[in-house]
Amino acid sequence: MDPQRGNATKTGSKAGATTPMVSAQGANGARRKPSPMASTPTKPSASGPQKRPQVRARGARAEKAPLSAEDTEDRQADLAEGLKPPTVRGPPLSRPGSRCEGGARTKKAALSVEDVLDGQAGLAEGSELPLPRAGSRREEGGARTKKAPLSAKAVVDGQAIQPEGPELLLPRAGSRREGAVRSAPERRPVSRPTEVPDHDPLVPAPSLCLREPAPGAWNPRAVLKKLKLRSSEISDAAEAVNSVVDLLLRRLQSCQSEFKGVSLLGTGSYYERVKVSAPNEFDVMFQLDTPRIQLEEYRNSGAHYFVKFKRNPTGNPLNEFLEEEMLSASKMLSKFREIIKEEVKNIADVSVEKKKRGCPAVTLLISKPKEISVDVILALKVKSSWPDSTQEGLPIRSWLGAKVRRNLRLQPFYLVPKFAKEGNHFQEETWRLSFSHIEKNILENHGKAKTCCEYDGVKCCRKDCLKLMKYLLEQLKKKFGNRKELNKFCSYHVKTAFFHGCAENPDDSDWQSKDLELCFDRCVQYFLQCLEKECLEHFFIPVVNLFSRDKIDKNSKEFLLKEIEYERNNGYPIFGEF
Repeated sequence: MDPQRGNATKTGSKAGATTPMVSAQGANGARRKPSPMASTPTKPSASGPQKRPQVRARGARAEKAPLSAEDTEDRQADLAEGLKPPTVRGPPLSRPGSRCEGGARTKKAALSVEDVLDGQAGLAEGSELPLPRAGSRREEGGARTKKAPLSAKAVVDGQAIQPEGPELLLPRAGSRREGAVRSAPERRPVSRPTEVPDHDPLVPAPSLCLREPAPGAWNPRAVLKKLKLRSSEISDAAEAVNSVVDLLLRRLQSCQSEFKGVSLLGTGSYYERVKVSAPNEFDVMFQLDTPRIQLEEYRNSGAHYFVKFKRNPTGNPLNEFLEEEMLSASKMLSKFREIIKEEVKNIADVSVEKKKRGCPAVTLLISKPKEISVDVILALKVKSSWPDSTQEGLPIRSWLGAKVRRNLRLQPFYLVPKFAKEGNHFQEETWRLSFSHIEKNILENHGKAKTCCEYDGVKCCRKDCLKLMKYLLEQLKKKFGNRKELNKFCSYHVKTAFFHGCAENPDDSDWQSKDLELCFDRCVQYFLQCLEKECLEHFFIPVVNLFSRDKIDKNSKEFLLKEIEYERNNGYPIFGEF
């Protein structure tokens, strides 16, 4: 067995029993072809005749026995007797896409005795070489390039004479036949599949026609560095806000107030530590414990409810806000606003912003040390099971776990005086569900691993993605401040889409810090899908569509979608503006 090929080969005698036609393989690497003169008798060698193998495996290497001068002279005589004049055949018709460009191998006419004796191996007349095929393995010719047999003189001299004819092609890069000599067989390495990220990327809707953003076109870390809040700014802003909030809280808790059971609950981006740009906006919730209440869903909305007391105790300070046994949201909000306005008159550099229709917050404006906006919100704390409309909400089982979800649902929920909309009017007796405290809890404990983003834990980029998403919307609203199309969009839409993205990509490995640009792009793609489909499910109340047409018109969504697409396709130039 040939140790390199693994094919069975037989050797001739040491003296000279060989095949009728000697093939020189080493010069140009072409495969040897059996000679048409296979029946020519051979002269026995001194050591006795050896039997020639009938068939040699394709690609096997046959060992050549050296010829003596006497054998060569006798061989010339045998060739002279056995050869016949060649028959010239025309080139076959080529078939498109054929491996041999002719439907069959293009054969070369046998050489005459005179050609052999003269030591020339010319190409037979009329035999035209086929055009090479691009990328062909067989010397770019579409068929095997044959070599003319060597003359007796060449064999005696031990030389491999290159036959006259067309110029040999250089070996193809990576070919096994480097240097025109067949190299020893080498095991080719197994090709590796193209590496893809472990997570499944969010695929944009086909109608979006989004281009892939140019890698390295922008630097998200540089943007985040610009957004990082300075400790001195945070300290000054927090001191100004806390002083005002403390005064309001003492006033509301006084015995003359209907809200004396109120307490403070910090919510919003500042307390969630996802505030961007500057500490100039704060949300403060004043929670009020209530007796046992009964909820009646408003028109299957899932989010808005009428509130009744199950047992109304005597002396309940909230009785004055009842309207046909219903606790009126508009009455409570008006009284809450009135008390705050009276108290603010005694606080320097603080004013109350004009009331906004349908807004549940009382907005304070602090002018010093810098302009700060504070939304003060009244909320009823409800210690009972969450409403049925939330059963399929909070889809965090594969992200934070079923146990965490169960514990979160055991916490109280809140009702804020956000009225349900009826056409162009509002139902002012209704309250809306609020889960801002649960959102804060999720952002604080956002990793699948409990140590995610802790001091000694692995850092992820979830919060960084949310900051960039909020900043993108903020910058677009600054750029198109006079356009009404962006008025109804807010950071809560961005945060809701972000939560859904986290639930669909639950593993911490999906949010590695080094993959910030990729993760942010995935969040943007999801938000664009929501705009295009006009559907963004409330994270806690799935039946509520935050992008329904009764909330945001189609033109506004198309406008925002177009602007975000432009930013994404051009490396977010808006991050460098304003």
